[in-house]
Amino acid sequence: MTEQPAVFTTLTKPGTGPADGPPPAGDARAALTALREEIGKAVVGQDAAVTGLVVALLCGGHVLLEGVPGVAKTLLVRALSTALSLGTKRIQFTPDLMPGDVTGSLVYDARTAEFSFQPGPVFTNLLLADEINRTPPKTQASLLEAMEEHQVTVDGEPRALPVPFLVAATQNPVEYEGTYPLPEAQLDRFLLKLVLPLPTRDQEYQVLARHAAGFDPRDLAAAGVRPVAGPAHIAAAREEIAKVVVAPEVLAYVVDLCRATRQSPSLSIGVSPRGATALLGTSRAWAWLAGRDYVTPDDVKALALPTLRHRIQLRAEAEMEGVTADSVVQAVLSQTPAPR
Repeated sequence: MTEQPAVFTTLTKPGTGPADGPPPAGDARAALTALREEIGKAVVGQDAAVTGLVVALLCGGHVLLEGVPGVAKTLLVRALSTALSLGTKRIQFTPDLMPGDVTGSLVYDARTAEFSFQPGPVFTNLLLADEINRTPPKTQASLLEAMEEHQVTVDGEPRALPVPFLVAATQNPVEYEGTYPLPEAQLDRFLLKLVLPLPTRDQEYQVLARHAAGFDPRDLAAAGVRPVAGPAHIAAAREEIAKVVVAPEVLAYVVDLCRATRQSPSLSIGVSPRGATALLGTSRAWAWLAGRDYVTPDDVKALALPTLRHRIQLRAEAEMEGVTADSVVQAVLSQTPAPR
């Protein structure tokens, strides 16, 4: 598994968060950068994944977390929801899960002789879709409208989802038996695909030391994780991000990168215009988190891998030769001239 570029792992210096309680809504950047410190109380390492989740939240997008069992994918999302003080629900995806179990359904009430809508777990701010590739395509597809339109239609009536709304889905990259690969349309709904690597030796030592000292991953309150941001901070941040300036040269750079993937001999499908739009949005959010009101080519480079890796499809012969999606994106980055 390939880690994100080093620049992508550096959201802010430790300790920039407030000492007591969340900052006022006007100080959105301080609130959101404080998330790293809070999540770090429960999760060791995985800074790139933490940053990616924050970027997706600011962009109104969704995240696919991929990693082998035991690298804290579920714990990471739980810690994020605790530090954000948002409504959170979890769906454990299984082969027998039905679409109505996700979106909700009409239920007949014998007392009133009428049907009433019972909302499903998708009606929340942060939805943890655990092991999303273990459920059939029909159930996977039940999330398409929710992820793209932020609404659910049942019996012809659209019902809006809460704001903010983020789907954080997890999947295991090494198990294939009993799984259903996500179709391209589903993958394209995810703003970012974040690969969680195995910890370094020092990080693994820290994990064991915490458990030896009594850390319980099921009790985040005991670990000291507290809310440091909320919906008001996210709304204020989105307004500020909309003002981040993107120079024509940087726009052209994003276009050139995405078009270069369509010309790669290793790919059967390159990045679509939706992918280019996604890269622009994540780059602006990253620039804002870094404290700037303009986007640089380095911002684009930092977000290119997690934003584009799941939007391309390798040719069969390229896969047989050991080519990966990450290596193709990295090659495009190295071969496409960046503006000065």
